[in-house]
Amino acid sequence: MSSHISNIRPHPDQVLGDIADYVVNPSVLSSLAYDTARNCLMDSLGCAMEALTYPACTGLLGPLVSGTIVPNGAKIPGTLFQLDPVQAAFNIGTMIRWLDFNDTWLAAEWGHPSDNLGGILAVADWCARHAVANGKRPFTMRDVLNSMIKAHEIQGCLALENSFNKIGLDHVVLVKVASVAVVTHLLGGSRGQIIDALSQAWVDGQPLRTYRHAPNTGSRKSWAAGDATSRAVWLALITLKGEMGYPSALTAKTWGFYDALFKGRPFSFQRPIAQWGSYVMENVLFKVSFPAEFHSQTAAECALQIHPWVKERIDEIDKITIRTHEAAVRIIDKKGPLYNAADRDHCIQYIVAVTLIFGRLTAADYEDAVASDPRIDTLRAKITCVEDSRFTRDYYDPEKRSITNGITVEFRDGSKLDEVVVEYPIGHKLRRHEGIPLLEEKFRTNLARRFPVTQQKEIIDICLDQIRLEAMPVNEFVDSFVI
Repeated sequence: MSSHISNIRPHPDQVLGDIADYVVNPSVLSSLAYDTARNCLMDSLGCAMEALTYPACTGLLGPLVSGTIVPNGAKIPGTLFQLDPVQAAFNIGTMIRWLDFNDTWLAAEWGHPSDNLGGILAVADWCARHAVANGKRPFTMRDVLNSMIKAHEIQGCLALENSFNKIGLDHVVLVKVASVAVVTHLLGGSRGQIIDALSQAWVDGQPLRTYRHAPNTGSRKSWAAGDATSRAVWLALITLKGEMGYPSALTAKTWGFYDALFKGRPFSFQRPIAQWGSYVMENVLFKVSFPAEFHSQTAAECALQIHPWVKERIDEIDKITIRTHEAAVRIIDKKGPLYNAADRDHCIQYIVAVTLIFGRLTAADYEDAVASDPRIDTLRAKITCVEDSRFTRDYYDPEKRSITNGITVEFRDGSKLDEVVVEYPIGHKLRRHEGIPLLEEKFRTNLARRFPVTQQKEIIDICLDQIRLEAMPVNEFVDSFVI
């Protein structure tokens, strides 16, 4: 039997072409999307400033080769570094993601769409500085917000019905894909070049989720998104140098992404790509109160409500039941020893135990100094997760997208507290009126970690003024964050 396979080059896969069309064509993007993107920008950079207080993060930053000077390079907020756009994307993306405190999108695949800001801001700043040096018009922050909205839409819509985690692949594959599409466009790439760059991202080989799960949970999960967005910038740059693409990167029999890595299934979409707009940005979830894996956010809210009733009775607790959804059980229901901060912030039992004991949950609470408190592991051992099928259904319902957790505390004397249930976390779209003032306060707190008072005020004044921010050249905006 002949095994002949035609060597006639096919037209590009429709998904690649449709995504490229979405990127290059003007879209009807709502004022709500731009306002939310501004809040997302503000929050992401605030998270980055808090990350700079952690030596494990700062040790990864700067040029690959010490002393490297990049004329008109992209500047790294909160530092004195000025880098090439690839390394700048890694630095900014890693800072944003380090503490697991930036925005979240939950669907068949979860992820953090603001991870794309690493590549977007690095490329926009680099291009702006070169434009100014050559007497040309630089990108404005409106261009950055537009790219953020489109990157959110690409990553989020791909995630709605396509689970990469269930086949062992990490969600940062979608960061690479979304970033490569928008940064190729920012760099002046044509529709055809965006398609080529997208194909490169899909054939690139994708990271496993090994570093996110027991028994291997580790700090790579804090820089994996920085790696993905910087890789996207690198792929965009070589594409613009003339590197060819691979038109059936997804659909090629045996060797394409679908057959090789996605069990032969094509991607599924709730809406045709031609109808994409700004849905994801408008509905993105912010982490307002807790630097914790998002499936545990409402559990932490429950525990904070319960804290006053148990803070003097921690030793009397006999049993704690967390009623939750399937995704939380699969990702963060974790027993046994926890070896590092990355292990702890992906353990719902640890998150609930710390919040019940101390009445707080901060990034510092994942470090060894707090984790060594013997009460935490004692309480963790008493916590059991139980899936509630209704919670799981509502989690996947596009009209709800709830992330419900309920906690019941029982004592050794047979008494118990009424269950506390929180359906929507404070960062959910349905709680924006509560969440945005607290998000702004979170930003102020994070700026105070890094900048003197006058500089804090300058940055806050810019970020709270939609019109002023959008009109500002990118290089001037980034300069306001240089320390």
